[in-house]
Amino acid sequence: MIVITGGAGFIGSIIAWHLNTKLKRDDLVIVDSIAHKDQWQNLAHRQYAQYLDKDQLLDWLQGRADIEAIIHMGAISSTTERDFNKLVENNIHYSQNLWNWCAANHVPFLYASSAATYGDGVNSKGEADYDDASIDNLRPLNGYGYSKHFFDQWVLRQTPENTPPSWAGFKFFNVYGPNEYHKERMASVAFHTFNQFSQTGTMKLFKSDKAGVADGEQQRDFIYVKDCANIVADFFLHKNGNGIYNIGSGTARSFKDLAANVMTSMGKTPHITYIDMPEDLRGKYQYFTEANMARLRKAGYSAPFTSLEDGVKDYVQNYLMRVDPYC
Repeated sequence: MIVITGGAGFIGSIIAWHLNTKLKRDDLVIVDSIAHKDQWQNLAHRQYAQYLDKDQLLDWLQGRADIEAIIHMGAISSTTERDFNKLVENNIHYSQNLWNWCAANHVPFLYASSAATYGDGVNSKGEADYDDASIDNLRPLNGYGYSKHFFDQWVLRQTPENTPPSWAGFKFFNVYGPNEYHKERMASVAFHTFNQFSQTGTMKLFKSDKAGVADGEQQRDFIYVKDCANIVADFFLHKNGNGIYNIGSGTARSFKDLAANVMTSMGKTPHITYIDMPEDLRGKYQYFTEANMARLRKAGYSAPFTSLEDGVKDYVQNYLMRVDPYC
């Protein structure tokens, strides 16, 4: 059996989709704590053996010898979460407990980190990157990013005796795609563009308050969620190598590009207006992210990444424009 925490969430539910449709696996245990009223829809098309609330999992695992891997995608993922005690309990302690169980029971462990761990730090090439020796120099910009960073640091300090037989952490960059609606404010700009443009005929993007960066030209490394699922499944199948990996496309694109592609995929002429950045994001906003993908490629992952144009087109035309938009 394969346990997927956050399995009713965005990336987790697409990993379940990939395991169902590409690997023909239905012996899945979906673990989550559903809060959004429509989030059950992320499970409606899936085949799985069991659903557990996240608070049931650790007790359920005791004495089990039939777990093939734990894929840990569950977390508080809001970058604006201010209750640090909640972040500690959900993003650090819960992850540590699962790691320790996997180490004691010799079960592979794959988990979600985040590009938010980088803060505004980039290397000399302008790419977000680190090595194990320099990870302590990263400075996240918010509590969410720090909670993920702390767990990465903790993982790298574990002794061989307290380490699963294979493990990997994934620093996801700006992920977009089906099943993200429940993230609401934290959903991708692609999702917000589709809905806002459908309702108002325009998309509002943040003005730049950084010298040398034009409005709408803030850049991120956007990666299609189906690529994320493919990478996680590849590590599950091939045990590519223990470590923490960037998960992006390796190519930064502007928010203006993303929004325009959504509107073009809808068969419409793009229209964008620019608004002031909210106070709670000022000083905590990344103006450029681009994943250095060398470590992932060295680990043996060789599949191409979906282009922004192709990913947005698939998302818009095969999901957002359909009566049933769920994957």
